[in-house]
Amino acid sequence: MTDTPDDDLLRRMEEAMLKLPKLQREIFLAHRLNGQSYEEIARRTGISVPQVERHMAKAIYKLAKQMDGSRLRWWERWF
Repeated sequence: MTDTPDDDLLRRMEEAMLKLPKLQREIFLAHRLNGQSYEEIARRTGISVPQVERHMAKAIYKLAKQMDGSRLRWWERWF
């Protein structure tokens, strides 16, 4: 088994990320890829820490659902 990620998995993840609202995507990437704390993200974006937490939770929910192969329902796209 190799340490390189599956190309199909990366493609699906990228597609799912592009479907996130811009702010959710920016917050998710800042925290998960850049290692920024919620406090740092809150200061940079001008929102509160609880709002950053909500954006992260929503982003994780949407990404997990899409990676599982499920489509987001119409009402899930706006939260």
